[in-house]
Amino acid sequence: MAKVWQDIADKLSMKTIIAALLFMIAGAYIATQTPSIAISWVVIILLFTIYLFVFEIVDVDVAAILIMVLLGLSTLLAPVMGLEEGLVDSSKLFNGFSSNAVMSIIAVMIIGAGLDKTGVMGKVATLILQAGGTNEKRIIPIISSTVGVISSFMQNVGAAALFLPVVSRISARSGLPISRLLMPMGFCAILGGTVTMVGSSPLILLNDLLETSNQTLSPDKQMEAFGLFDVTPIGLALVLTGILYFVIAGRYVLPVTKQEKIDNSGHGTQQYFEDVYGINYNIFEVVLPPDCNLVNQHLDDVETDYRIRIVASKVGNQVKIGPGALDRETDFEGNMVLGIVAAPEDLDAFAEKYNLWKHKEIKVFSEALSAAKSGMAEIVIPPGSTLVGKSARDVWMRKVYGIAMVGLHRAGKTLREGEDIRSMPLQSGDTLVVHSTWSTLARLEKDPNFVVVSTEFPHEEFRPQKIIWAGIFFSIALALVLFSDIRLSIALLTGALGMVLSGVLRMDEAYQAVSWKTVFLLASLIPLGMAVESSGTAAWIAQLTLQVVGDMPPIVIQTSIAILATFFTLVMSNVGATVLLVPLAVNIANGVGADPAIYALTVAIATSNSFLIPTHQVNALIMGPGGYRVPDFIKAGSVMTILFLIVSMTMMWLIF
Repeated sequence: MAKVWQDIADKLSMKTIIAALLFMIAGAYIATQTPSIAISWVVIILLFTIYLFVFEIVDVDVAAILIMVLLGLSTLLAPVMGLEEGLVDSSKLFNGFSSNAVMSIIAVMIIGAGLDKTGVMGKVATLILQAGGTNEKRIIPIISSTVGVISSFMQNVGAAALFLPVVSRISARSGLPISRLLMPMGFCAILGGTVTMVGSSPLILLNDLLETSNQTLSPDKQMEAFGLFDVTPIGLALVLTGILYFVIAGRYVLPVTKQEKIDNSGHGTQQYFEDVYGINYNIFEVVLPPDCNLVNQHLDDVETDYRIRIVASKVGNQVKIGPGALDRETDFEGNMVLGIVAAPEDLDAFAEKYNLWKHKEIKVFSEALSAAKSGMAEIVIPPGSTLVGKSARDVWMRKVYGIAMVGLHRAGKTLREGEDIRSMPLQSGDTLVVHSTWSTLARLEKDPNFVVVSTEFPHEEFRPQKIIWAGIFFSIALALVLFSDIRLSIALLTGALGMVLSGVLRMDEAYQAVSWKTVFLLASLIPLGMAVESSGTAAWIAQLTLQVVGDMPPIVIQTSIAILATFFTLVMSNVGATVLLVPLAVNIANGVGADPAIYALTVAIATSNSFLIPTHQVNALIMGPGGYRVPDFIKAGSVMTILFLIVSMTMMWLIF
């Protein structure tokens, strides 16, 4: 608990404190302008929610849970707050966890993991190379369209994470720089989420929000739920726009990073890491003399000072390497043999200082540290990782996970051993350069806290023998969605359960496939949407908005809603933006005599328009491996944002 409060204190910079004061002043003023006490409190909670999301004082899922609890406490504190009853019926406070949207998202994640486990993605990479060769203008459309299709049936963050190693493999085999491939892939993963109603969290959530809004509408204005493929023409047009954009303008807008200047055919080799990250580390083997001054010191006493990382040791007949083998408090002993990762000059300085015996070649660890057993690798910290905000020291990374971090690449800059990288809190999108055994790396591929980018290493086999079962249950789920009236969550859970019962996934793997951060974020925000709707806040904000744009043409009003949703999704989660804006859009539509369902759909689609800055989870995921900086996203994303608005609005007017 003390650490949590310390983390919060560290994030409370002068900027966040000033922003908090401004939000408080704004809240106090708005509260005096609202027509009721209930609306005043909802507005204050809305501003507090936006503040937490924008400045990330706590993780977004923690912020969402906090808001849900505050809404629940309003029932107890109603007399003090001047309310007759709570802002949300306490008996419905946790309905979000059993909602159709949340259960559908869980099922989609499990189905996606089942398809991955069969090795389908490796075959996809092979097919792409066969079709596209090494031509960038051919490979980009193939990769982007493939990811767009995949992300239309699973969460776009999951599709991007699933395809990141595939793109890495394609880059390694084709010689094309990964920086030229990842951004088109990431953008089209986001765009692909608009192709079906299960491709992104906002679209999955939309029908539930419409059902909630129907409770406040008259019978003649009830909105019907959208079908799976009702948005497909819009989504396909957006994906096609994204592909054409990068094919035509890619040479001008795609960034030139370090990866651009090298031949990636050596991806995963020592030369690759030296060229990309400036890390010229090698494996060395040294022996401590019996009277060495290091005896009884800890590894941590020398590693940072001498810029070395110890990855293996042998005392007597006991060899230690991998998870649980070494940690910073391990003692040096006389006649101890060490396997060290370091730059040659740093190793020489360390050996000379303590009179260590340096072997000319690897002898003792010739098997354990051979290229067939271990090596350097790239690992990305994804947005949903529980390691975000924690340092390698906090989690005892070498001991717990068996990986020795020797480099940390963040925002276009690589920090190395000796710069206290193990004490730096990790951020989503960080690329870790590590030394690891291949068996350890294979296990980390299953760990949702990491995305293993390096692919060219011997690792655990997939389950290709289960590909037929995976295809059968995926088809069953899809058929139920398309040809039956059964709820979306039940249809998708049928496919997810089939993946487990047929042995495509073990149950623990199914649990690991679920991003529980996303689940809690979504479920905890649903009560806020209920409060905005039931308190009359949405209707009040809609009335104010209509005073500004009410006399303008319908296309201007609808486009204004799309722009507002685009802005919100840049500074907060797309789920949060959807929950806040759908009730508002419904009320605006009713005020101007438009179809409220179409205005709500406008919000759910526009919240995918997140390309300007790497706030979207997909963009955060690809930032490290691609060597991208924020200006790179602004350069490529600004045009994409405008194209998104033009194409989506045009398609909506043509179709609806």
